[in-house]
Amino acid sequence: MWNDKKQSPPADRGQAVALIIFVLGLGTLLPWNFFMTASQYFNGRLTAPNITSNGTTGVTTKDYNYDSWMALLSQLPLLLFTLLNSFLYQWVKERLRVAFSLIAILLLFSLTAALVQVPMQPDTFFSVTMATIWFINMCGAVLQGSLFGVVGLFPPRYSTLFMSGQGLAGIFAALAMLFSILSNADKSSAALGYFITPCVATLGTLLCYLLLPHLEFAGFYLNRSQCDTVETSQELLSSTDKKALGNVKDLEASGKFISESGEDQERSSVLKVFKKIWLMAACVTCVFAVTLSVFPVITVRVQSVYTENAAWNKVFTCVCCFVVFNAMDLAGRGAPSLVQWPPKESVLFPVAVLSRLVFVPLLMTCNVQNSELTVLFSHDCSFVTIMALFSFSNGYLASLCMAYAPQLVRPKDCETAGSLMSFFLVLGLALGASFSFLLGKLV
Repeated sequence: MWNDKKQSPPADRGQAVALIIFVLGLGTLLPWNFFMTASQYFNGRLTAPNITSNGTTGVTTKDYNYDSWMALLSQLPLLLFTLLNSFLYQWVKERLRVAFSLIAILLLFSLTAALVQVPMQPDTFFSVTMATIWFINMCGAVLQGSLFGVVGLFPPRYSTLFMSGQGLAGIFAALAMLFSILSNADKSSAALGYFITPCVATLGTLLCYLLLPHLEFAGFYLNRSQCDTVETSQELLSSTDKKALGNVKDLEASGKFISESGEDQERSSVLKVFKKIWLMAACVTCVFAVTLSVFPVITVRVQSVYTENAAWNKVFTCVCCFVVFNAMDLAGRGAPSLVQWPPKESVLFPVAVLSRLVFVPLLMTCNVQNSELTVLFSHDCSFVTIMALFSFSNGYLASLCMAYAPQLVRPKDCETAGSLMSFFLVLGLALGASFSFLLGKLV
């Protein structure tokens, strides 16, 4: 079926492949979003009453700085193992990498859910939580890098769908937290339900991935590279057979042709691919460095001006910080399927990326709790407006970067380009997490 190179791809019946790739995108960012959105739960347990050495009950006053450490210890393993995945993906089968990562993430989420009901001292709880965050994001790095490489084999529209799925992961986590806050259950039961949710979602992601190769449309693209190589060799050998009765020079020329064409079919080196996509790599790094330097470390500290409204204050951070960010980020990630501007060749593209730096001072001068800076945007509407623009630009520009990069290389190198872009995406997150410590101190 795939032996005819000129054959058009089969139809994506019922948009099944599109839906699966969307779900795979959601699955890659579930760990990060669920630990980030649960900031209030973790900070609450870290300030819970504990038994002191003299047997009295006290409240822990130690500042664990959970949000900054969570961001940093999420991105360091992502950076390290995404880089490792970029170079070692040829030695470990992609199916093994993805399946192992999803199973490990499922087990670690299950552990986190189980610990909700286990009383622990703040220091012990902090250490276990940070270790869980490290290992779960280590697996997430391998998963994300592998899936970006797979998605790079499909038409550009599917890269946008994958990024949109990643954006939905944030909304998924934010809504799960909102429902747990609004539920009548006690805090422990609500937290347990919250962490069981990603367990079910991760299992669903694994099943979707296992189904993908069995769909005709997906099989066409997943097997195309291998089939193209076989077809080229067969065509070249056939051409050689026709000239078998010619003179020696013709045979030598034919042999040289086979050799050169065989080299053309090989994948380019990682460095050669990077030289073609370096601008997109730099742009995606900048986009996420700016985002993570203030989100969530600064944004979760913004408080409502309606301090007398207890119900609103209870959900303000969840709604105005996490729900707004993730909803607009998702809208931004989906927008390139309608319009792609600026184009990848335009100088306006890196200018648009750099212009997002303005959001750093804008968010730092919102109504941040106990801020030492002058508050310029105190009203809730101001904060929501800034957050909406901040998150939409994050999703839109990041999605454009990830969609443009595979277009700059040969089809054979799309998987390498996707893996490299995944690494630089995580590099931006790691840089932003590092800057967040400094910005957190400034406010």
